Amino acid sequence: MGIGRLKAAAVDEVDAQRGRLVELSHRIHDNPELGFQETKASCWLGDYLDSHGFQVESGICQLPTASRARYGTNKPAIAFLAEYDALPEMGHACGHNIVGVAAAGAAVAVRRAIDEKGGTAVVMCTPAEESDGGKILMAQRGGFDNLDAAMLVHPAVMNVASVPALACIGLEVEFFGKATHASGYPEEGINALDAMIQAFVGIGSLRQHIDERARIHGIITDGGEAANIVPAHTSATFLIRAEDRSYLRELSQKVLNCFRAASMATGARLAYNWGEAFNPIVTNHALAAAFSTNMESLGRDMSPIAERGYGSSDMGNVCTLVPCIHAMVAIAPSTVMGHTPEFSEAAASKSGDQGLIDAAKAMAMTFVDLVATPDLQRRVTREFAHARPGKDA
Repeated sequence: MGIGRLKAAAVDEVDAQRGRLVELSHRIHDNPELGFQETKASCWLGDYLDSHGFQVESGICQLPTASRARYGTNKPAIAFLAEYDALPEMGHACGHNIVGVAAAGAAVAVRRAIDEKGGTAVVMCTPAEESDGGKILMAQRGGFDNLDAAMLVHPAVMNVASVPALACIGLEVEFFGKATHASGYPEEGINALDAMIQAFVGIGSLRQHIDERARIHGIITDGGEAANIVPAHTSATFLIRAEDRSYLRELSQKVLNCFRAASMATGARLAYNWGEAFNPIVTNHALAAAFSTNMESLGRDMSPIAERGYGSSDMGNVCTLVPCIHAMVAIAPSTVMGHTPEFSEAAASKSGDQGLIDAAKAMAMTFVDLVATPDLQRRVTREFAHARPGKDA
């Protein structure tokens, strides 16, 4: 069967699976689970894939809600990445119900291509994208080894074959002071809140002198107990972003120095903890071009790939290891922002359902392109070898 007929067969299979895929997407949407707690979603995705002949390994990479499902045994091994965690209070305002089910649907749709042309479809079920960066831990533990390409499609307000993203690291900070009556014996206290406020002021001044593409933002998570008690403890969470890991390291130290200076100025003891570092996403343009063509064949107008990123994703750490695209499919108008109740509603709407189906079809057709077109495989591999980001790039 030629490549055109294999693509048509993949599209037909997604259409045949539409009812079950939409039902699964809505079920995950109606049962939101936070990062590393996605027991229902990971089980439901595994059951769906198992019922279609995939070999499912649960609890991979020492993560109970991570899994890997395979169909086929030959090269190239191409991964569809699934996300399924939700946001606190807002549920699937990120639309990860669509991400996870689209990956599973695409994989099921390419079984005929694998039977005829070879290759392996791998569904990587990756937890905790929103909170802890589950893909970072999976990458460190060998979860993405021996793959030849990886695709993920995320719901959004535009159609684009891949998006850039910034390197990012989280910082948890605490100040420990000494409580006392704020009016009766203020001289006996050490004000942990003053230390935190001074640090915020220092970071505000630092922002004037950083790269225009970098970002620093944070919130106070504990500011004290009562106005008439000198706060003995304060805490905050910060995110620091930059275009590359090298500048991220430099900027992170400058941010930390703001907290150290506040500690010295007030006498409050500083404690801090760095999170896992997110690498920037590096798009494989050969793979993105094939995906874009397939999306256009479904009647979707594609936006150009942006030159710079704003958010961050643990997909960047996968891009260090394998050629990747992190694509977007429009499910809502441009006035609807992600991480809002309106976007959560869109993720289970008719538009969201169609985004899920089109994402699955486009990924499935791109899989067919890769297994049936050796020249595309070579171009994807050659580009990755030339532009591959180092772990500390």
